[in-house]
Parts: sequence; structure tokens; C-alpha cells
Amino acid sequence: MALRTSIFVVEQNCPYQDIDDKDLTAFHVYGKIDQNVIAVCRILPAGISYAEISIGRVAVSMEYRGTNVANDLMHQTIHFIENQWGKKDIRISAQQHLTTFYNRFGFVQVSEMYLEDDIPHVEMLRTGKNE
Repeated sequence: MALRTSIFVVEQNCPYQDIDDKDLTAFHVYGKIDQNVIAVCRILPAGISYAEISIGRVAVSMEYRGTNVANDLMHQTIHFIENQWGKKDIRISAQQHLTTFYNRFGFVQVSEMYLEDDIPHVEMLRTGKNE
């Protein structure tokens, strides 16, 4: 939670309530080096944020961006989802500048750009038939 707050609230200068009631029903995937959490995301079961399973609050510590940490995080997250629920559709609300990153994992843009906390976002969907 501290990493999420340091990125989404402090670094992005976006005061909002990052930790919410959805965290109580979420699964959290995170990566550590030594005792430091360097990457995190949360997985919400279908019906919480969207009709589909969703991934959100994806965050990587600044010093590890540009490495494979984000790729590893997404691979582990999708692996967890498939082990938990099988190959199901997954919906995300992605910062628009990261669409190419999410395309690598089979996500396709399915909405026009919209502003969330003054940051351009798009909805993206990964269908359960993706490999």
C-alpha cells in the first residue's frame, strides 16, 4: 500500500483515496528485492469494478522502471488469474501512454480516452481465449 501511495498520490501529484474497500476483496501480487516491495498490483474478482475480472493499481518503484520487473509482474498476475479462475476475460483501466505495454499481454483498447484524476486513461480488455 505504501508503494501505491508513493506513486499514485505523491509522484503523480494526485490526491485521492487510493486504499479503498475493494482492497478487502482483492488479491494482491507484489515483488520484493531484499525486504523492499518494488512492484505491486491488485486483482479484483468479476463484478467488483467491472463485469470481468480486473487488474488495477499496477505500480513499479521508480528505480526499477525500464527493467523487466513490470513484465514479470504482469506475467505472474495473469498466471494467478488463470490458476484461480481459468482463462477468463480481464478488463483494465490503463493510463493511455501504457497501451503498448499492455498490448504485449494481449490487452486491446476498447474505449475512447477519458480523464481519471486529470490523467488520460483507456479501458482495455484481454479475452480469455488469449494465450
